[in-house]
Amino acid sequence: MRRREFITLFGSAAAAPSILWPRAARAQQPARVRRIGVLMLYPEGDPVGQGRAMAFQQGMETLGWTVGRNLQIDFHWGVGDADWIRSAAAQLLQLAPDVILANSFLSAQPLQQASRTVPIIFLGGADPVADGFVQSLAHPGGNMTGFTVLEPSVGAKLLGLLKEIAPRIARVSVMVNPDNPGPRSHSDAAVAAAQKLAVEVVVAPVREAAEIEALMTRLGREPDHGLIVPPDPSINTHRKLIVELAARYRLPAIYALRVVTTEGGLMSYGVDVSDLFRKAAGYADRILRGEKPADLPVQQPTRFELVINLKTAKALGLAVPPTLLVAADEVIE
Repeated sequence: MRRREFITLFGSAAAAPSILWPRAARAQQPARVRRIGVLMLYPEGDPVGQGRAMAFQQGMETLGWTVGRNLQIDFHWGVGDADWIRSAAAQLLQLAPDVILANSFLSAQPLQQASRTVPIIFLGGADPVADGFVQSLAHPGGNMTGFTVLEPSVGAKLLGLLKEIAPRIARVSVMVNPDNPGPRSHSDAAVAAAQKLAVEVVVAPVREAAEIEALMTRLGREPDHGLIVPPDPSINTHRKLIVELAARYRLPAIYALRVVTTEGGLMSYGVDVSDLFRKAAGYADRILRGEKPADLPVQQPTRFELVINLKTAKALGLAVPPTLLVAADEVIE
């Protein structure tokens, strides 16, 4: 649970008092450095978190901001319980940022509770109106706006894709973090679609690695069982363990994050979150230039990626239907 701060260093002007400087020279002095705080619920060394951080910084640079010249970005990294997240949010606010970027509902909520004035851009959740972040999607009305990463109907889509690639499954567990309400939309949609697909769907709450291992060990003993893993920062930090256990117990599993499939998971379907971080830079830029979060509409995902790992499918003894191969955005050989 470490913090990295990107610190901007300034050279000091020499010699003459400012009262003696020519008016033109004073006019050419650079504008004040703006400060953005980012609360990332990932370990600092996690490549997923680093990729998202880089996407955001590159987005800012594209818009004319340069870290070390007119911009400072303070990244706070780590995974912890609600008390740790509240502490990290408080530390970030003490830095007096001009804008804060919150990775997931779990980081956005304590930031909102701590400040109703600092502009906050969130990335996460499914229903920011129900969560109390904004008054409406079109007109947020407060100090928060952002990007949702969950479309409720995706839960049924995940179940349908899993059933298509593993038609023998009769029972599916949806792995959720009970502290994060966003992914519940996935589990609710999967439950609603279960009868039509002739499967039983159960919700499996987990928080820590030990709970994940216990759950998947139990599922491995049950025949024709499948697994859905919605997006959640805490669970995603254990993705290597989940992929290894799914392989060990020969569990067909579908994930909401592409990275899990590239790291050996069977299949994924979801939004490109790194792309949302690049888009969040656009909102940060507009806020730094004077616009208000209250006037920036919340954006919802419109494009989803389907990625299939053929090597993993073969190891599980699954034949990928040609229709899935055609529909896939990427097939990993």
